[in-house]
Amino acid sequence: MRKVFKGPMTVAFGTVLGLCVAMLPAAGQTSAYQGPRTKDGKPNLTGVWQSMTTANYDLLAHAAHAGHVLELGAEGAVPGGIGVVEGNEIPYLPAALAKRKENYEKRFTDDPEIKCYMPGVPRANYMPFPFQIIQSQDMILMAYEFANASRQIYMKNAPKDAPDSWMGHSVGHWDGDTLVVDNTSFNDQSWFDRTGNYHSDQLHVVERYVPISADAIRYEATIEDPKVFSRPWKINVMLYRHLEKNAQLMEFRCTEFVEELMYGKYRKKN
Repeated sequence: MRKVFKGPMTVAFGTVLGLCVAMLPAAGQTSAYQGPRTKDGKPNLTGVWQSMTTANYDLLAHAAHAGHVLELGAEGAVPGGIGVVEGNEIPYLPAALAKRKENYEKRFTDDPEIKCYMPGVPRANYMPFPFQIIQSQDMILMAYEFANASRQIYMKNAPKDAPDSWMGHSVGHWDGDTLVVDNTSFNDQSWFDRTGNYHSDQLHVVERYVPISADAIRYEATIEDPKVFSRPWKINVMLYRHLEKNAQLMEFRCTEFVEELMYGKYRKKN
């Protein structure tokens, strides 16, 4: 087994982590839950959803620790998390592991989230922002609050070819009550989390959305990339429906928040 760089922020949780992982449903397991249906008899996933995990900080198990801006004190601290990767290991190839280490060292300047770039898949689904699912027979739209990102999941008549992009090309189908989405055609720019876990333009992500109650979805994503990883690996995250009467996405047009950071140096000096 290859050693995986976890950085000073990542720790093993031993028995506690083992118990938590043991409590997770078996991979690929379907749910016996029978909830609301659309007119064509499929599970109705329409609504505003959000993850409650710390995966956006670090996919792997990690302890709480101080932030990198001393003046923010506890406000800038990072919460601990049990991790969302099965086996708590990301199987990097040796050369790719070196790049991951470099990303970690430059995480406070090079993380695409800092510059308000599209979050990519699967990261868009576990950022600390809600997203909305709008469902029809032919298409499922996912609209994300962060950076006004969105993607279309083709349920029918999917284009055969698509240019590489931040959010990729998504083609879906139903496996019983589970929504399965095959994602390809990614660029190599997005990261999986703030610690520098990354991928190449050969990324392939297969998502499974398994409704387990009216207000919860078990989300699984199997990730493979022959340029970066020695084998496929999987994450498991819970998604929860917002139940507020007026639940909706708010505007988070972060581009204007990073204009000075990215373009201030080009300002004409008088």
